[in-house]
Amino acid sequence: MNESRPTGRASVPSGRARVPQPQEDPWADVAPVPGRAQVPPRGPSGSAKVPSGRAQVSPGGPGGPGGRGPGSGPGGRGPGGPPKGVVRSGRRRPRWGRILLVVSGLLVVVLIAGGLGFWTYLKSVGDDVKRTDAFAGLTGGRPAKTVDGAFNILMLGSDSRDPENIEADARTDTIMLLHVNAQHDQANLISLPRDLWVHVPKNPNGEGGNTNAKINAAFAWGGAPLMVKTVEEYTGVLVDHVAMIDFDGLRAVTDALGGVDMMVDQDVTSIHGNHRFWAKGMQHFSGDAALDYIRQRKQFPDGDFARIRHQQAFLKAMMDKAADSGTLANPFKLKGFLDSLTKVVVVDKEFELVDLAIQFRGLRSSNLTFLTSPNAGPDTIDGESVIVSDKQKARALYEAVNRDQVADWIKANPPQK
Repeated sequence: MNESRPTGRASVPSGRARVPQPQEDPWADVAPVPGRAQVPPRGPSGSAKVPSGRAQVSPGGPGGPGGRGPGSGPGGRGPGGPPKGVVRSGRRRPRWGRILLVVSGLLVVVLIAGGLGFWTYLKSVGDDVKRTDAFAGLTGGRPAKTVDGAFNILMLGSDSRDPENIEADARTDTIMLLHVNAQHDQANLISLPRDLWVHVPKNPNGEGGNTNAKINAAFAWGGAPLMVKTVEEYTGVLVDHVAMIDFDGLRAVTDALGGVDMMVDQDVTSIHGNHRFWAKGMQHFSGDAALDYIRQRKQFPDGDFARIRHQQAFLKAMMDKAADSGTLANPFKLKGFLDSLTKVVVVDKEFELVDLAIQFRGLRSSNLTFLTSPNAGPDTIDGESVIVSDKQKARALYEAVNRDQVADWIKANPPQK
C-alpha cells in the first residue's frame, strides 16, 4: 500500500505521469459557503477527479481536520483545489462589470432618445401657439434699447370667454408690463390700471387715436399695435414682446396645476353666477372659483385696485404652484401645463413661449415684485371716472426700468401698508 505524501509533486493516477499546468487559484479570495455539503474538485471533463478509478475519502490527512487528502497543507487545501467549504461549479463567473457597462450604455441611449423626443415636442408646442403681428406699422420713434439682456413683455388680459378668438375682443381689462432684469434672476410686474388717463397716439393704421382717453381704449381702437405704441409713449420703455391672455381660459391652466392657494383679504360673496362665498384667510381655488374671485371689485372699498391686487395674487399663486409642484422642471407635467397654456394665449411673432418657460423654471414669486403704476387715484374727467397718473413718480419708475434698476426705485419708494 502506497502512502500519500505531501511531496509538492502532482499525484500520478493510473500509473501515468501528468505534468500540472501552473495556474492562479481563482478561488483564493472566496469565502466558504457555510452549511453546504462538500463536493470533490472536478477535473477538466467536469466529472469528479477519481485517482486510479476509485473515489477517495480523506478523513483529514496530514492537512488537519477538514483536509482534502493527498497534498493538503495547513490550510486544508490541495494544490489547485477550491478553498475549504466552497462548491466549485466548473463555470466561469459572469462578467458583471461588462454587463453593467452595456446596460448603462443602452439606458443612456434610451434617455437621450427620449430627451430629444421631448425636446422636439416642446418645440412643436411653440409652433402651436397663436401669433399676431403686434408691432404692425410701428417703425420710427420707438424707445431705444438701453440695457443688453433685460427685456420687457406687455401682457394684455381679457375676459373674452372665447380663447379661439382673443384678438376679436375689444376689452383689455388687464394691462401689465413685465420687466426681466439682465441677469434673468429677478422680474417686476407693473400693472397699469385700465382706467388710467393717458394720451393715446395716432393709430398706426391711420384710423383714430391722437387723443386723451382711458388706456384700454387703445386696444379697442387699434388692437395690439396701438396699445404697444400707447404704453411706449406713456412709459418711455421699449416693449420687446406682447402676450395676450384670455383670463377666462386660465381656468383650464389652473386646473392643470391642481388648483391654487390665495389669501382672501375680507369675507366676500360673489356677485356672479352661483354667488360663491369666500371667508377671509387662505383659501384653495379651482379654476372656476379663481376666475370668479379675481373679477370681484364692487364689494371692495378700493374697487378696481382690489381687482388688480387679486389678479396679481392669482398670477403669483399660479407661478408658485407651477414651481413648487415641479411642473416647470418635470417634462411630463410641463407638457400638460403648456398644452393648456397654448390654448389661451396669443403672442407676437418672435415670442418663444417654451424657451421662456424652461429658462425661468426655477423662478419663484420671491424673485418677482408686483407693482402698480404710480397714480394719484380716481377722478372724473370729461364726465368719465378715471385714474389719474402721478407723473413724477411714474417717470422715475420707468426710468429705473430703462436703467434696469427697479430694485433701487422700490427701496426709495416702499409700498404703503
